[in-house]
Amino acid sequence: MILRPALVALLAAPLLTGCVMKSTHEALLKKHEAKIEEARSLTDALATANARIAELEKTRDALKAEIAGLQAEKARQLKDNSQLEASIAQMQQALAELERRKRAAEARIAEFRELLARFKPLVDAGRLQVKLVDGRMVVVLATDILFDSGKAELSEAGQAAIAEVGALLASLEGRRFQVEGHTDNVPIKTRQYPSNWALAADRALTVVAAMIEAGLDATRVSGASYGEYKPAAANDTDEHRALNRRIEIVLVPDLSTLPGFDELNRIGSQPGQPASEPASEPESQPGS
Repeated sequence: MILRPALVALLAAPLLTGCVMKSTHEALLKKHEAKIEEARSLTDALATANARIAELEKTRDALKAEIAGLQAEKARQLKDNSQLEASIAQMQQALAELERRKRAAEARIAEFRELLARFKPLVDAGRLQVKLVDGRMVVVLATDILFDSGKAELSEAGQAAIAEVGALLASLEGRRFQVEGHTDNVPIKTRQYPSNWALAADRALTVVAAMIEAGLDATRVSGASYGEYKPAAANDTDEHRALNRRIEIVLVPDLSTLPGFDELNRIGSQPGQPASEPASEPESQPGS
């Protein structure tokens, strides 16, 4: 039987269609599987990336903590350095102050030695003594040599001694002096001297006048009385009472050399007023 071409084509069409659909399905399936594989790869890559991000965040947090620790350490070091610098500055200031005090002490010792050298002939002759009393240099003269008992007029020997002492003190440039009168505790009560205070004061002023006459500038000397109230020895024997009857010529300390003088001087100066002149030891003029 001979088939017609149209019939053959009709019968072959389903077969061809089936082959095409199978091929297309397989292609789509492969494409789907590829997509699945790609998605799986992307998921794995995302997981890896997330793990890496977590690791980097952990590293970042550790670095932040380390930076914070370093900054805190730096702050402590800066504080320690500041404290160390402050300590060094204080130490240097203390050393400078110690050096200044050492130089001042050496200057006082040198001055005392010079004073001893100047008065050595009178000291060797037993007419006076040079002492350190309460940190002050003092020339001590027994009043029994200078004055008669109960009197304030210098004897001839006293006039000579005071003239010599006054001339020596006048040669000590820039120094000031206070003449202090002292008595024993034996009371005196006369019309001229109602107390030991009065007798000691009159004797001190007599010595001041004699020193000025010997050439000492009047602006550099003053007089004071202690009466019986600053004894050099106990008033229990004649010898001790004789030690207490004395004239002391005190070299007034220069307070400007003492630590803290500049600050005290500033405190003592009134606002708007010029700084006061360097002060010396308070002095009193009996009877004033």
